[in-house]
Amino acid sequence: MAAEMMTAQELTDLRLGTLDTAVSDWEKMHGKLDTLATGGGGGVSAKALETQAKAADWSGANATISKEFVTKIAVEFQDVAGQAKSVLGILRDASAAFKKHKTALRTIIDDLAKHHIYINDKGGAIASVPSGAAAGKGDIPTPTDEELAVAERRVKRVLWEASETDRIAARALRALAKNKHDFTGDGPGGLKEADDRQGKADADYWAKKAQESNPGEWSDAEIARFNETLKDQRDNPGFSERFATTLGGEGTLQFWRDMAAPPGGAVEGDRAKTLAEVQDNLSMTLATATQSESPAMDTWKREVIAAGDKPFPIQGLPMGPNGYQVMSSLMDKGKFDDEFLNDYGDSLLKYEREYPGDPEVAWRDTANLNYPPTDEPNDPFVGFMEGLGHNPEASLDFFNDSTTADGKEMDNWDYLVAKGDDARAWPPGEDGKPLGHDALGHALESATIGVPHESDATPPKHSAGSAELVNRIVGEYGKNHDVLKDSPLSDSLGNITAEYMRDVQDGMNSGRPVDTYGSNANLGSGDLPDGALKDFLAGVGKDPDAYGAIINSQQAVTTELINDVYQDKAKFDEVSVEVGNRVTPGAEIAGIMAESRTQAVYDDKIAADAEFNESLATTDKWADRAIDMGLSRFPVAGDAAGMIIGDIKEVVVDHYTRDSSDEAGQERSDFLERQRANSADAIYDATYQRAIAAGVDHENASSQADAAARHVKEGYAMGRQRAGS
Repeated sequence: MAAEMMTAQELTDLRLGTLDTAVSDWEKMHGKLDTLATGGGGGVSAKALETQAKAADWSGANATISKEFVTKIAVEFQDVAGQAKSVLGILRDASAAFKKHKTALRTIIDDLAKHHIYINDKGGAIASVPSGAAAGKGDIPTPTDEELAVAERRVKRVLWEASETDRIAARALRALAKNKHDFTGDGPGGLKEADDRQGKADADYWAKKAQESNPGEWSDAEIARFNETLKDQRDNPGFSERFATTLGGEGTLQFWRDMAAPPGGAVEGDRAKTLAEVQDNLSMTLATATQSESPAMDTWKREVIAAGDKPFPIQGLPMGPNGYQVMSSLMDKGKFDDEFLNDYGDSLLKYEREYPGDPEVAWRDTANLNYPPTDEPNDPFVGFMEGLGHNPEASLDFFNDSTTADGKEMDNWDYLVAKGDDARAWPPGEDGKPLGHDALGHALESATIGVPHESDATPPKHSAGSAELVNRIVGEYGKNHDVLKDSPLSDSLGNITAEYMRDVQDGMNSGRPVDTYGSNANLGSGDLPDGALKDFLAGVGKDPDAYGAIINSQQAVTTELINDVYQDKAKFDEVSVEVGNRVTPGAEIAGIMAESRTQAVYDDKIAADAEFNESLATTDKWADRAIDMGLSRFPVAGDAAGMIIGDIKEVVVDHYTRDSSDEAGQERSDFLERQRANSADAIYDATYQRAIAAGVDHENASSQADAAARHVKEGYAMGRQRAGS
């Protein structure tokens, strides 16, 4: 990342005509210089003069002075032609790249405008919804904070790429122009080669400095410079591999231990803030490095794993963190190589399972390796789980794999998640909750959803392996749902539930199948404990973020299922009956969620109503996601599809954002009954709108919507009963 990132206005206004002219001029210049240097076309050339000079019979002073002069000048012509070729390559690549960046930005801005999001000069996203007469008859939804954040990330990514092009090109051209009277040196052929060379040069500088000094004693200015280099080069294989392999596996671990945990204890103030950035950027740098399959990088990976049980004591002290603890602290960001993650995880599990004490004893060291600093133990499983959270393939493989320790093979799932006698006892954090369960949730999200945790990317269709893992999750936490009370895992389990909402509704639909997005998680199968799915939902729904994700996804899927009926209404003898069949599972889920919400607020006192209401707005991306899965079923696209999604989000906010607290003048029972009515109203609206859109007259549409609302009230009551039992 460049120190000064290009703004949206600067990239939009960038005029490339002058640059294209320069490319054209340098093409001509290079052609002329190349002809002078090599003699293309048979004319007089420096190369020919050099050949003749070497072949001539020189005598006297000419044998040394004149011959040397002629041959040196000949070489200079060849060097200047070579550097002209480098300039041409850099300018040509820069021109092509900037055109690509400008087009990408324009495309994003135009696309966001259709969704009423305006991008300002700096690249910020602002809601831009017409009001009053300008809006006409349309009910245009205001973009949510989450939608604005996603929009900004899309824009900032393009601006970052454009800034990188500018940085690399400028540095390469400055290097070529450094000496006005010396053309020696082989310049890069284009931006890619220039980036690689610059990365290796920076890696050599910082690796040498790390080897010749103590990183913990670097000045604030030096650490800031190192951090800026990491920002620029963290995704550059030329830098990342050279830096890691020059330090070596143990050297890399020693480097971060020295920098993060100097003898005086945790670093504070501005230096600590910089080190927090260094930790993130170094993590991404090493993740990039592990993607290399070179022999040197293979050696680095083996050295890191082999050093897992080696202590790295703080200067002057007998104890210190071991290699697993240091390496895991550098796994929080970036996508590490699949094979490395699994080999590292196998080694880590084997070490811990064979350790004579429990994990809290094994990882009791509290030397500061993480920023911002804490007094919590350095549990390496936390960083490792975050590493899996950014690599869906490795995460799924790991949870489906097993590890042998002390001659006993055990599923990784059983050790990390299940509650058997040999399962892991996760060390508690400062709040008393399992220290790594938040990270464990992130790993489970990536394994089941198929994209890195918190990624904006569109997930792939669910694989058989990921669907099977969801089945195991529901089974495990369905029979042990009490452990989810105020658990750091719950928000991730809510996201997984929202992603697999079609599978959830299929599992609750009493033999009437619901099409799923890829492989079916079979949540209604007899393999799960009786009532596990509903108990799972009841446990997860006590978390506000999980509640919001599930409600948004449930409403979207239920609306889509209603739409499916009206698309094929000729197939059914009684449309009302079929609509009732389709809405009942969603109604049960709404009832379970309402009961769980009130239990969390009244009984367990682990959350407030305001948190649940806020979550309904901040987790509305799951409505978009649920509709995206089945968009082909809608006879609409583009703006019309966006209106349907907007309608669903509005329904969620209007019908599910309610206050159950006594301060709002409501008793618990009043709130639950009102939510029952609101759920029925939401489905009434969805059914009526879909019926009218399908050509049903007002009277019949109202009748069918009334029937759907009655089914919802019945299903809601069943869900409440299950969650409250």
